[in-house]
Amino acid sequence: LQHYFIQSNLRMSGLVFRQLFDTASSTYTYIIGCAVTRLAAIVDPVYEKVNRDVGILSELDLKLQYALNTHMHADHVTGTGALKSATSCKSMISAASGAKADLLLNDNDVVNIGNLKLEARSTPGHTDGCMTYVLHDHKLCFTGDALLIRGCGRTDFQQGCSSLLFKSVHDRILSLPEEFSVYPAHDYQGRTQSSIREEKLYNLRLTKSEEEFIQIMENLGLKLPAKMDVSVPWNAIFGPTEADDKEILTDIADNKFNRPF
Repeated sequence: LQHYFIQSNLRMSGLVFRQLFDTASSTYTYIIGCAVTRLAAIVDPVYEKVNRDVGILSELDLKLQYALNTHMHADHVTGTGALKSATSCKSMISAASGAKADLLLNDNDVVNIGNLKLEARSTPGHTDGCMTYVLHDHKLCFTGDALLIRGCGRTDFQQGCSSLLFKSVHDRILSLPEEFSVYPAHDYQGRTQSSIREEKLYNLRLTKSEEEFIQIMENLGLKLPAKMDVSVPWNAIFGPTEADDKEILTDIADNKFNRPF
């Protein structure tokens, strides 16, 4: 019920908003649309969910203008390329990510989505190319893997750096007004959103000192993502498109390939 009212209020304020979920990778995808112009962006699309996303965009009478990624993901193949084929949208990612895209973003760039203005904030530490997207007028931030609900992204691969992540999150995310809602790229316990205030009070890692934070991150003992060998190379070229061989795409979904090329 609470989630319903949040979305209803956002619609009334000129924003069309949907939070979508991929159960296989526990990834959240976000549709951000201008209620006046009907132009939209999608954040962190998942390849296997592109048909779902295209259908929802059609039902909401939205024209997809941009497909953005918060960073070059390691746990799923991005749906950006397939969305480009289906909608003629433009792809976007941080210039620091090293990935290919139609438009490469730098710190403090602003993405115009109809009447909406989405600020791109560089928040490296999980990867060099992590960005947090901030919709100031609607008090929302999309934090990718940099800031999760009561946690944060790992720092033990893909240019990860615990001290840099600590600084990024505190300086560029937790410095936002406390009433801003936090929408991460993942959650593994069924939580859908948080707030800046909540994370400043209750985040299990980022409420610690920098020294304690670094020690926690160095001792997580996590396994590498199951689809990492498939996901990272594809995501470096914004994911497969309709022109890619169907057999290869099937193998991606089944995680059979070590490398797509």
